[in-house]
This record gives sequence, structure tokens and C-alpha cells, in this order.
Amino acid sequence: MKALIVCTSVSHGNTEQVADVMAEVLGARVVEPGEVTPADLAAYDLVGFGSGIFNMNFHPRLREFAGSLPSGQQGSAFVFATSGLPEPPFRRYTRAFAHQLESKGFEVVGTFACRAYDTWFPFKLVGGIRKGQPDAAGLAAARAFAEGLRVPDQPAAD
Repeated sequence: MKALIVCTSVSHGNTEQVADVMAEVLGARVVEPGEVTPADLAAYDLVGFGSGIFNMNFHPRLREFAGSLPSGQQGSAFVFATSGLPEPPFRRYTRAFAHQLESKGFEVVGTFACRAYDTWFPFKLVGGIRKGQPDAAGLAAARAFAEGLRVPDQPAAD
């Protein structure tokens, strides 16, 4: 299985830490949206899309990249995010992003989120929340999620 992770990590490197753990498990490269073209994705069986959460949504660069993908994409995708707070029930941004990828043709096979250091206003006034996260438990959860995405190599056909 050939995998790629498209990740935007801009504030504290939280999402990059999660992406790196997943990449290690999947044998994937981690790239920024500007480092890969939509056409490049056709070479991968599994593509991960992740970012920190900003104003209850994925980073604009990642959303713009996903929006630029042509219809008819093939293969599987997964979505992951880091944030200081859990996803609120009135704003299901992970589900919305997964639906956007599905509308392009991907089969979204899973989503993952973990808490992370967050200094978005008003948290910045108190020095941020979730200091030290993602911690070992959060990264272990990311590893376990990625292990669940791996497809055992199929034997060669006779």
C-alpha cells in the first residue's frame, strides 16, 4: 500500500507530530498542500488529510487544496485533526471535510482527532490550553489509528 499524508501544521507543530507518527506506521511521506498537486494523488492507495482546527474548521490551505481536487479521485482517504477542544455537536467540521473528499471520489475510511496545545484567542490570554499535548497517550492513539488503516499485503496472483 502506497500512502501519503497532506498536512498543514502552523501554530505549534502539534499536527505535524501526529502526522509523523502516522507516517511512520504507514510508510508514508508527509507533505504540505503546496508540495503536491491534485494529479499526484492518483499514485497513492491511501491519502491522509489533516490540520489543526482554526475557528472550528480545518486550516484554509487544506480546505482549498481539497476543493481544488478534480472529481473522480480514486483510492481511500482519512482525515485527522488536532485541537484544544473537542468538536462541538453543532459544528461537525470533520464530517463536513470527509464529505468534501467523498464528493471528489475518495472513500473516507476513518477520522481521528486528538487534543493539542492551543493558544487561539481567548486561550492566549491565559497562556493557552492543553499544554504538553499531544502527549504520549495522544500519539499512541494516533499510532493505533494508523495501524488500523494498514491493509496487509495481498499475496501475488498465480
